[in-house]
Amino acid sequence: MKNYEKELNILKENLEKARSLKYKAEARLEQLNNQRQEIIKELQELGVDPDDLEKEINRLTEEIEKLFKEANELMPKDILEKK
Repeated sequence: MKNYEKELNILKENLEKARSLKYKAEARLEQLNNQRQEIIKELQELGVDPDDLEKEINRLTEEIEKLFKEANELMPKDILEKK
């Protein structure tokens, strides 16, 4: 004969675990949404449209590479030859 009380207790425990996971997931989702909104706000304050973020990253990367190239070109040649 099956022990229905034991099975019922296991089901109750699993239900409580599932509820706990659901509440944690909901809290995490809210936290992530808040972080997302804060990042969007910061981007807007910097004058960057969140939809153009990839384009802005590429622009900044190109600018950094250009500045490094200019800095290397301005280095005295005799310093570079002593390596």
